[in-house]
Amino acid sequence: MRHNYWSALWLSFFIFLIFILQNILNNITDIFILDSSLYFTRPWTLITAIFLHSNIQHLFYNLFGLALFGTILEYIIGTKKFLKLFFIAGLIASLASIPFYSRVLGASGAIFGIIGTLAMLRPRLMVWVYGMPMPMIVALFIWGIGDLLGILAPSGTANIAHLAGMAYGIFVGFKYRKNFAEKKPKKEKVHIDEGKVKEWEKSF
Repeated sequence: MRHNYWSALWLSFFIFLIFILQNILNNITDIFILDSSLYFTRPWTLITAIFLHSNIQHLFYNLFGLALFGTILEYIIGTKKFLKLFFIAGLIASLASIPFYSRVLGASGAIFGIIGTLAMLRPRLMVWVYGMPMPMIVALFIWGIGDLLGILAPSGTANIAHLAGMAYGIFVGFKYRKNFAEKKPKKEKVHIDEGKVKEWEKSF
């Protein structure tokens, strides 16, 4: 049976379209952004905020991460599990943001969920971070440290949302390791014929 793993790319395309609408319709951001003082009366914003972005740089980094890491992970665990991870990680990131930030938007929490799971399933996958190649598990550690430092020195980034999504992704990764972890290559046993070895030794 043929499988098409395109959900990560379709999500990226949909988010890009939403960004265009944000710039055409001025009030769309205010309607769907997560506002910590209004989330109880506007619960849909816990999900809709995932698809909004503040500027082109914010959009580019998230779409790059979603398209790259999302496509790899979707191929490993399948479309249904991938989409479930994306939305639950995004929801957890939104909920974690409420006590700490007045307004939040962006898919970063959901994407860090993807990254966390991928790092658990493919820890040796090589990626480029800050211009250097490194294993996925090391990159995850560096990104995590960066967000922890971001909490101590706020810069307008919802670092707690990133960490919440990442934590859920790591949890899911451990859960899926039994079925989807990279299999180590089997060591081949070499049979040595002692008789031939002795004949070889006599020839010298």
